[in-house]
Amino acid sequence: MNASQMSTGRYDIQSLAQAMRVCSALDAVPLNLTEAQWTTLGDYLQPVSLQQGQVLIEQGVKDRTVYFVESGSLTVHYEDDKDRVRIAVVGAGSILGEGAFFSHLPRSATVNAGSHARLWCMTPLRFRELSTRYPSIALDLTVAMAAVLARRMYHKPKRVAVT
Repeated sequence: MNASQMSTGRYDIQSLAQAMRVCSALDAVPLNLTEAQWTTLGDYLQPVSLQQGQVLIEQGVKDRTVYFVESGSLTVHYEDDKDRVRIAVVGAGSILGEGAFFSHLPRSATVNAGSHARLWCMTPLRFRELSTRYPSIALDLTVAMAAVLARRMYHKPKRVAVT
């Protein structure tokens, strides 16, 4: 994440919580926290704002940051070994980056903002801090991210969204 991606606008973690509550997509994040727990989680997340076309994640880069989508849409694409481009779209209430977060492997795809997008990111260091101070929230978050990863892996068209 670079300086131009940092938000200068006002973010409210409850807007992310609402996006996750109402999302009905296959890769919705099933994270059921109380308002107080969301506020605590928000202390470990950093807001990010992207303009249409901006790159969030680059294929092949070693980075384990995970992103929670509050609003907007993002396109995920990669070229396979036969030069075919595969694309998925991820919207509000979902996540990006869970594949590298769990696997410690380089990013498997590139992600661009398909529209203006508001996200929240969490680095592995901040996740470790959350795990130490609030293990129940960290466990709930881990299970929710793993559920999204598993659903994407089972649903072939959404596999490309595993970044």
